[in-house]
Amino acid sequence: MAQKESQAGVSLPVLYADLSKHGQSQDFERALKVANKILQEAPGEVEAFQSKVVCLINLERFNDALNAMNKDKNMQSNVRFEKAYCEYRLNRTQEALSTLRAGGDNLDNRCKELLAQVLYRLEEYSECYDLYRDLIKNCQDDFDEERETNLSAVLASLQMWDGKEMDSPEVRDNTYELCYNHACCLIGQGDIKGAEQKLRQAEAMCKESFADDPDVGEDEIDEELAIIRVQLAYLLQRQGRVSEANTLYNTVQKTRPSDMGLVAVLSNNVVAINKKMKVATGSNLKHKLSSVQKQDIEMNQCLLHMYSNQADQCHQLAAKLQTQFPDMDTPVLISAAQYMREKQVNKAIEVLTEYGESAGGLVSVWLAVAQLHLASSSVSTLVTLYMSQEDSDSAIQVLSDAVAWTRKNEPKSESLQVLLRVNTNFMLKHGSPENAIQLLEELRKKNPKDPKVLAQLISAYSKVDPARAQKLSKDLPSVDEIAQEVDVDSLETAFSSLGPKYMKKTQKAEPSPGPSGDSAALIQKKKNKKKKKTKLPKNYNPDVAPDPERWLPRKERSYYRGKRKDKKKDIGKGSQGATTANMDALDASKSPTMGASGGSDTSSPRPGSASTTASVPQGPRQQKPTQAQKKKKKKGGKGGW
Repeated sequence: MAQKESQAGVSLPVLYADLSKHGQSQDFERALKVANKILQEAPGEVEAFQSKVVCLINLERFNDALNAMNKDKNMQSNVRFEKAYCEYRLNRTQEALSTLRAGGDNLDNRCKELLAQVLYRLEEYSECYDLYRDLIKNCQDDFDEERETNLSAVLASLQMWDGKEMDSPEVRDNTYELCYNHACCLIGQGDIKGAEQKLRQAEAMCKESFADDPDVGEDEIDEELAIIRVQLAYLLQRQGRVSEANTLYNTVQKTRPSDMGLVAVLSNNVVAINKKMKVATGSNLKHKLSSVQKQDIEMNQCLLHMYSNQADQCHQLAAKLQTQFPDMDTPVLISAAQYMREKQVNKAIEVLTEYGESAGGLVSVWLAVAQLHLASSSVSTLVTLYMSQEDSDSAIQVLSDAVAWTRKNEPKSESLQVLLRVNTNFMLKHGSPENAIQLLEELRKKNPKDPKVLAQLISAYSKVDPARAQKLSKDLPSVDEIAQEVDVDSLETAFSSLGPKYMKKTQKAEPSPGPSGDSAALIQKKKNKKKKKTKLPKNYNPDVAPDPERWLPRKERSYYRGKRKDKKKDIGKGSQGATTANMDALDASKSPTMGASGGSDTSSPRPGSASTTASVPQGPRQQKPTQAQKKKKKKGGKGGW
């Protein structure tokens, strides 16, 4: 050892003394050089290796510290906390959690403190809350106030982001940090007024705490006040006090705070006021904001695209957000709103309807669909809504308003005729003939030869003015005129599948002579057609009246007695030794039933049954059809179920 010391010129105790001196003076550059000298002389020195890692951390050379720890595997068990801390500072939060978990449950207090910070960043607030309560209970040192502050922050996050109703622990409000976190708890509970009071109290306490410190300048005080003021402006904005909120936002923006997460939240909140979104969507904010905050910022960015008429960007971002947050309907609603701004109402309704059907019928989506129908003056939707409430008067009013608008703006369109007909039918159906008469008279003036309109008009007058209805009925066309337009052959063809035709024989009217010989030739051609002979049954007797029940199935006729059974055929059937008489006695269907005057009902339980209580009805799959309910399959029919 003495030879080694003479070659190096300096002994290890001297190097450790220099290391301690530089560490106490926080001269980490020189301390790092001394630690490296010790490790060159003695690579296995644990304290020197730990000192080297601590120096790199204090110099914020976290990657160099991790490389040194990863290079020397034998030393990693001695620097687990330092390794996890470097990963945490490099935003490798999951790796930091794995490093801490690798140590098992036997963690010292500093590892528990770091684990709580990691859990908070990962938004595992419940476990983080339990961990801080354990630390506060079992630790008593100079950091108790910081732990209480962190505990109140976790409690606020549980209520604001996770929506959990938490019992507030007895946390002091003796610092502006604790008072601020208490205000956040009240925000999570929905107490906006109480939260505003706490924030104003926190602002006053912050100013007071730095008032007597000459080393703290105005810039540093504004830096501490920034988060309080932004939160206060948010509460004012929620209460509709936009002017006051905007003043606070501008005040904070002028101080140019260094906390980029705070600047992002501020920029997001002023979107509705100034439409500034660039700062809130920076790529360096990934680990500065919670998932809820990032989600709100992206939603607001999509809204900004919509309000600034950037249709393509709005639809693209809305589709992306719908993929990221499938349980949220906001991206779909924004996309539909953008289509409405583009005057594509049908496309907006289509998008919402498709999403509503796939999402299981969200109320907000279907309400939006109804709202779009109403906004686009969809008459059918309004009528349907009113009729669902059995308000026929309002439905009639909607149709009347639609007729009045179309008559004024589109008097020559086909829509007016359609609306008039629909309105009259609806009025006649729902007991408003007086209003229907006015519209029908208008329709008749435009279509004087329309028999349907005249028939409806007569029907309407018959309910309020029978004399007028009788007079109008004379204008109806005769039966012969109506029958001229009827194609008998096509009717017979259409109804031939319904069964045999039964037509009453009528005397043919003599055709009126036409101007040309075409009609006479056609009549002569019809006369020359041979009449088909009527087919009669083989046993037809003209002197005997036909059976009035001949159209009924044989088994349903009153005189049907069933097939005659040959008694000889029953011999030998049944159990050995049984006779036909005995078999009839055992057949429950052939047992005589008592009359109404006193006897048992066939549905009553019979003696010897397993139970006298009523049985539980069988389900649809358990019930079997009785013999009378079974139907025979028709021969030659099409295959069914």
